[in-house]
Amino acid sequence: MELMQQCHEASGADMVTVALRRMELPDSKQTLLDYIDRDRFTILPNTAGCYDAESAILTARLAREAGLSDFVKLEVIGDQKTLFPDVVDLLEATRVLAKEGFIVMPYTNDDPVMAKKLEDAGAAVVMPLGAPIGSGLGICNPYTIRLILEAVQVPVIVDAGVGTASDATVAMELGVDGVLMNTGIAGAKDPLAMANAMRMAVDSGRLAYKAGRIERKLYATASSPLEGIIGT
Repeated sequence: MELMQQCHEASGADMVTVALRRMELPDSKQTLLDYIDRDRFTILPNTAGCYDAESAILTARLAREAGLSDFVKLEVIGDQKTLFPDVVDLLEATRVLAKEGFIVMPYTNDDPVMAKKLEDAGAAVVMPLGAPIGSGLGICNPYTIRLILEAVQVPVIVDAGVGTASDATVAMELGVDGVLMNTGIAGAKDPLAMANAMRMAVDSGRLAYKAGRIERKLYATASSPLEGIIGT
């Protein structure tokens, strides 16, 4: 738990997500929440482990009743092997919870059509996967992430798949607004060092995006001007 606290600080995170179905609620003697500085970090309850809209909606309501947050990282899993979302139930749960005043942050696939539907349903952000949860494969399809950025007006946060610092940089260079990660840090040989690396990677990726990369070209372009070259 102490290492987790150090990683929270080192990573530069603003939010910490907690899986409601895998933890004791605050009325227990001691919980995971006792190790999270709630003055420093915004708690983001998530519905991990829910496989239909009904259970996800119930879990979000329980989090609100427990006084955790109006934020909810909405997960409705459709497949146990890939942990890909069930986007049909996800869309329904988003509609219901948004109408109830939740700040809904849905974990979805990297589909710009579904991202737009989630926005229209009331999602405060959309969170497409970069790769399957815990896979560490990085951003498998940068093209669709860019299409999502064009399709929606709400913030876009890459959720899942980040395995190392360069993956976070690639995500931020695409123009997304943030990266949500766990396994890339928690599963590293040195989690604290990786937390520091991820912070720097996110910062550098954002700076590079704002700076604007040079155009990709098929052929070389001399970096020094050709004008005024002394003849031989």
